[in-house]
Amino acid sequence: MNLSYTEEQVMLREQIQKFCETEYDFYKREEVVKSENDFDANAWSLFAEQGWLSMPFSEESGGFGFGPIELSILFEEFGKSLVIEPYLSNVVLAGSVLDKSNFEGKVELIEGICSGSMHVSLAYAEAAHSYEYLKPDTNVSDDNKLNGTKTLVLNGKNASKVIVSCVRNGELSLVLVDKTAEGVSFNTFRTIDEKTCAEFTFENVSIQDSDVIASGDEAKNLLIETINLATLCISAEAVGCMVSCYNKTVQYTKEREQFDQPISNFQVLQHRMVDMFIDSELAKSLLFKAMLEVDADSEDKFRHVSALKAHVGKFGKLSAQNAVQLHGGMGVSEEMMIGHYLKKMVAIDAMFGNADYHLKSFSK
Repeated sequence: MNLSYTEEQVMLREQIQKFCETEYDFYKREEVVKSENDFDANAWSLFAEQGWLSMPFSEESGGFGFGPIELSILFEEFGKSLVIEPYLSNVVLAGSVLDKSNFEGKVELIEGICSGSMHVSLAYAEAAHSYEYLKPDTNVSDDNKLNGTKTLVLNGKNASKVIVSCVRNGELSLVLVDKTAEGVSFNTFRTIDEKTCAEFTFENVSIQDSDVIASGDEAKNLLIETINLATLCISAEAVGCMVSCYNKTVQYTKEREQFDQPISNFQVLQHRMVDMFIDSELAKSLLFKAMLEVDADSEDKFRHVSALKAHVGKFGKLSAQNAVQLHGGMGVSEEMMIGHYLKKMVAIDAMFGNADYHLKSFSK
């Protein structure tokens, strides 16, 4: 097993780090969050210019053909800077479904995603089914009318197209729906980590054969592979959060003085930070193993992703909680990143299966 990154992968990480350090200011991010905008349009354009939006797409679709390793690098660095732009929804979720499908109209959609001019969302979750997504209640009737409700649709507010999982002709299907189509309605809301989601309701929305992206086993495999890749990506994001929580906490305790000495001299705080360090290092090791298994398309890739997600779900939140406590009252202020890391870790744990869910998946 190769335990080192290639020169190209190292350069990619350095490029992302440079962007996050020089172009992605936390306070500017907070201004965007508090405004009516859901993300920084200028930053999104830079993502396209840097080629990041094209990274995972196949060369046949106009992309660079990068895989899970490069995506993990990207999301780990995004986690460190709390990037809120809708990369996960556009490129990883909707993009992966389109790229790996046999859908005739996928090239035009992927070109729009790569250029940053088009937003596409994947609507797969339903309130009644928790983390189960392969047996949706949403369905297409015999007269080709789509009916149902989808919740937690990431970036649904900005999407012009929505990929909807449903039952059609008695089998799981993925259909492409225009958000402006008659019978489509939606409500948007903020999540705890300051991103936007939407709940879509479909009432007798007309579906043509040309709107069907995949059906049967193809649709099932597309969803399973896409959700697994997305789980890997947000777990990598969690690893970045854990690393930053540890580094920022160590730095803060060296600067904060009490009883005429830095609080980093107190043994009980040192023990807390050692625990944070151990948890983040184990998370990095689990991430490395998981992304290699996914990249190799091994039979155990799902178990390794579950092991990673279970770890970051539990210990990522614990690390962020320790970071907040060691920062004192400043840890919960909106002006510091620490409290926002905790919000992010809570959100990540809930996405695509929490720690308990993935622990059970790993044990099967």
